[in-house]
Amino acid sequence: MSYFSKIESPAGWHGKLNLVYAHRQNTTTLIHNQNQAPLKVQRPFYPEGRKVCHSVILHTAGGVVGGDRLIYNFHLQPDAQALITTAAASKIYRSNGNKARQNIEIQVDTGATLEWLPQETIVFDGAIYQQDLRVELATGASWIGWEMTRFGRSARGEKFCLGEWRSHTEICQQKVPLWIDRQWLPGSEEVFHSPHGLGGQPLVGSLVYVGQEVSPELVEKARSLWCGEGEAGVTRLSCGLLCRYRGCATSEVRYWFIGVWQLLRQSFLTRSSCIPRVWQI
Repeated sequence: MSYFSKIESPAGWHGKLNLVYAHRQNTTTLIHNQNQAPLKVQRPFYPEGRKVCHSVILHTAGGVVGGDRLIYNFHLQPDAQALITTAAASKIYRSNGNKARQNIEIQVDTGATLEWLPQETIVFDGAIYQQDLRVELATGASWIGWEMTRFGRSARGEKFCLGEWRSHTEICQQKVPLWIDRQWLPGSEEVFHSPHGLGGQPLVGSLVYVGQEVSPELVEKARSLWCGEGEAGVTRLSCGLLCRYRGCATSEVRYWFIGVWQLLRQSFLTRSSCIPRVWQI
């Protein structure tokens, strides 16, 4: 039996997290919180006023192994404003041959905004992992999301030379796709060094904004914020913005993404800078 031919095992964690946010009396409130281990969410807090609800997701098992299945469902009712992040970097451990999966379904209603800003994901050499993210936006809704993925434990000199990583992101508005991104990275020395793969760099990142048309001037501002040593690019979407990164330093991609995120906040959400406290630990 080949490394990739085993079916998903029924063993492992099957975690679930369902969150519903509502806007009531100028306050965004988490009105529904249903979880199944190892997923849970901390008590909401409001570092920038009651209008924007900040939530931090915990994965109490510490990491994801083959056979794990994590399912997230987020729903922002009309005019709700939420920022969701994670308490720490996510770790995808080497697999025993079974695939680990993460599925995220998000619904953002009219006038609502979700900022989905998880911390870095570290994919260990030998991991078999698939992540699917689908966002459904109502008219007048907006979304800002990012992901930063490190392939191999670089500090130990590890490369992603065995295993498989798949990612499928789809953002739609009234069932019409606005941005679809499919990626597949088979673990191998050749793909790690290929210019069409990782280009010898262990870290990739994407930041996406979908909501309103972005001006060429704002695109240039996002580009001007880049001052790192890795590779970076900014592209206008039909009603948003896409930033890509490929390099080796989490600090430089975080610094750039935070700068672009704050620029988007100020331009489209009329919000000031507010760094989640969990990032500063």
